[in-house]
Amino acid sequence: MLSTVLVFVSTLMAAAVALDNGLMRTPPMGWLAWERFRCDIDCEHDPKNCISENLFTDMADRLSEDGWRELGYVYVNIDDCWASMQRDQHGRLQPDPKRFPGGIRRLSRYMHNRGLKLGIYGDMGTHTCGGYPGTPLSKIEIDAQTFSDWEVDMLKFDGCYSNATEQAQGYPQMSKALNATGRPIAYSCSWPAYQGGLPPKVNYSQLAEICNLWRNYGDIQDSWDSVLNIVDWFFDNQEVLIAVAGPGRWNDPDMLIIGDFGLSMDQSRTQMALWAIMAAPLFMSNDLRTISGGARSILQNKMAVRINQDPLGLQGRRILKEESGIEVFWRPLSNDASALVFFSRRTDMPYRYRTSLSKLNYTAGSYEVHDVFSERSVTLKDSTGFVVSVNPTGVVMWYVSAPVKPNRLQEFFKDARLRGAARGDLANVIPPVFL
Repeated sequence: MLSTVLVFVSTLMAAAVALDNGLMRTPPMGWLAWERFRCDIDCEHDPKNCISENLFTDMADRLSEDGWRELGYVYVNIDDCWASMQRDQHGRLQPDPKRFPGGIRRLSRYMHNRGLKLGIYGDMGTHTCGGYPGTPLSKIEIDAQTFSDWEVDMLKFDGCYSNATEQAQGYPQMSKALNATGRPIAYSCSWPAYQGGLPPKVNYSQLAEICNLWRNYGDIQDSWDSVLNIVDWFFDNQEVLIAVAGPGRWNDPDMLIIGDFGLSMDQSRTQMALWAIMAAPLFMSNDLRTISGGARSILQNKMAVRINQDPLGLQGRRILKEESGIEVFWRPLSNDASALVFFSRRTDMPYRYRTSLSKLNYTAGSYEVHDVFSERSVTLKDSTGFVVSVNPTGVVMWYVSAPVKPNRLQEFFKDARLRGAARGDLANVIPPVFL
C-alpha cells in the first residue's frame, strides 16, 4: 500500500491549511441532542426528554460516569430550540427561561467541572430551522461575543432562512468573530450542505481555512436507508472529500444513531466502522440513560475509537465496490498501520468473501491483523488467501499493523518455539486461524 499512502500524504499537503485556532486535531467526539430529541419543548408533559438544561446535565452525568469521557466523548452539544423567542433588551440571544432557568453559562460550567465541553447551535438566517431567532449578518459579532461570555466550546452554525449570498458573507464573518473573542470555540459550518456539497458551488479550500468541520450532506434520520444514502454520497464523492480532510478540518456525515430505534446490531457496527474509516466526527444522538449494552459496546469499542482518532488524520476510501455484494474500505493510519472494512450490502445470508492482502494492494510482508469487533488476532502474509464471513448489512473491521520484515518474523517464531518448547506449550506459539 506504500504508493497509495504516498498519494494520500501528497494530497493532504496540497490541501488548504486548517482554521488557525488549534482545535479538533482529531475528529471531535461527544453527544448531540438533535436526532434523538429533535425540538421537543413540552417540558410539562415530557420533562425527561424535552430540550432543557436537565436533559443536558443528565447526558453530562452519563458521559462522565459511564466510561464515555475517558474514550474521548467530551462534547455535550445543544441543537435547535434552546432559545427564547425574543432577544434580550441589549439585543443578545437568551435561553428559554423556563427550560434553562440557570442560563447557558451555568450549564457550560457544569460541563467543565466534569471534564466536558459545551456546544451550542446557531443559524445564520433570520430564524433557525425550528423558527427561533437566527443570527443575520448584523448580529454575528454580538452573538459570537455572547457565546464566548457563556464559555461555550463549540458552535454549530446552520443555514436555514438565508440565501447563498448571505452565506458567502456570514460563514467567514462568524469564523472571524469567534476568533476575535479570544476564546477557543470550535466552529461547525453547515454551509456546504446548503450548496449541494460539491464544487464548484462549494469551495473546500476556503472552508478548511474558516471552519473546523462542516456538514456536507442532508440530515441523518433514524433508519438504515438514511445511513446507506449518506455512505453512498460520501464514497461516491470521495476523491473530492478526501483531499480537504485532515487535522482541524473534517467532513461531517452527521450523527451516530447507534442506540436508537432504526438500526440492527450489525447495522450499528457498520455505521461505527464506516464513520471511523471516514475520520468522521463521532457525535452520538441517543439516550445515554437507557442505551442497551450492545449499542454501548459498539460505541465504546476502543479499537474503533482508536482508528477514528488516529493522529495522521487521513480520511479513508472505498477501494472495492460491490463484488458479490461486498465492498472494501481502507484507511491509512499512523506508524504505517491501516484499517480495513469488509461491508456486505447483501440482505440474504452471511457471505464468505475470499481474498488476500496482496489483492487489496498491500505490499509484500507479514501483517498482524486484529479484528475490531471479535477481538481476535492473526498473522497474515500478503499472499495468504483468507475468508471473512460478513453478515447481511454488516461489517468485518480490521486493524492491520505495519508489515513485519521476514527476518524479524522468522526470528520471532524461532524464539517463540524455543520458549514454548521449554514450557511444553507449543500449541500456544502459532497464531489462530482467522475465520
